[in-house]
Amino acid sequence: MTNHLLSLADFTKEQLTGYIDRALLLKQESRNGQRHQQLSGKTIGMIFEKPSTRTRVSFEAAMYGLGGQVVYLSSRDTQLARNEPLKDMARVMARYVDAIVVRTFGQEIVEELARYSSVPVINALTDLFHPCQILSDIMTVIEKKGAIEKLKIVWVGDGNNMANTWIQAAAEIGFELILACPEGYDPAEEIMAAARKKATKPLTLVRDPLAAVKEADVINCDVWASMGQEDEQQERLEIFQPYQVNSKLLASAGAGTIVLHCLPAHREEEISEEVLEGEQCVAFDQAENKLHIHKAILEKHINE
Repeated sequence: MTNHLLSLADFTKEQLTGYIDRALLLKQESRNGQRHQQLSGKTIGMIFEKPSTRTRVSFEAAMYGLGGQVVYLSSRDTQLARNEPLKDMARVMARYVDAIVVRTFGQEIVEELARYSSVPVINALTDLFHPCQILSDIMTVIEKKGAIEKLKIVWVGDGNNMANTWIQAAAEIGFELILACPEGYDPAEEIMAAARKKATKPLTLVRDPLAAVKEADVINCDVWASMGQEDEQQERLEIFQPYQVNSKLLASAGAGTIVLHCLPAHREEEISEEVLEGEQCVAFDQAENKLHIHKAILEKHINE
């Protein structure tokens, strides 16, 4: 097992479900009042070039909840803004901290940091992948619906970093995944091709969201314009309108379907207010589970 977490494709099914099993146990222990100190005396460095609320707070709370310490650096606080070579930053940071958590733009940035770092590098989001988020999403699905291998998961909207990572998860863990994306906004072709070679269950890309969600156990969505795509906002609003997760779409799926959204949500864009606040939406449980999955990830990689 690699001691970096850059992409879910680097792990086996057993390793990925191991994070989730551990997170579920840590969550239960926390609710029972058990105090965790597994990372007492340890420190993580968090390098965030992209702003964050949930990911930052959940990683910090996870580390403090395990007895450790956190050093947070935004892009203006690091030498990245002044073009220090990544290999230099990695080798220096690794002498100060026990793991590096990175939220940035290019996947190549976390990969180069990992190449030169002697401590674990954890991908907290790039434009290509969002592995920690999808692990917490799958944890939520398992809590609400049981074994994910038996479920039909549907992604509705942009083929972004979340969609790319769901594709990898489907191939590694083994569950059916349908992606409903407008033409021109598909997930990365090479990621889909690689996943289909591994997949044991159908992995399908379609255009019709209403057809995609029929008999779905889980519907997933995210914002239509991600960070860095703000100049495309108006164009995307028009193109993606048929892909809104609303009561009509949910009615096509069924009463037992749950809805995921990684937040923040643009209400009345990718998801309606009615659905987001409705009983079938589990977005806030999903957000809580980021804390527990981050605990499991940090514990595993720092103590490996």
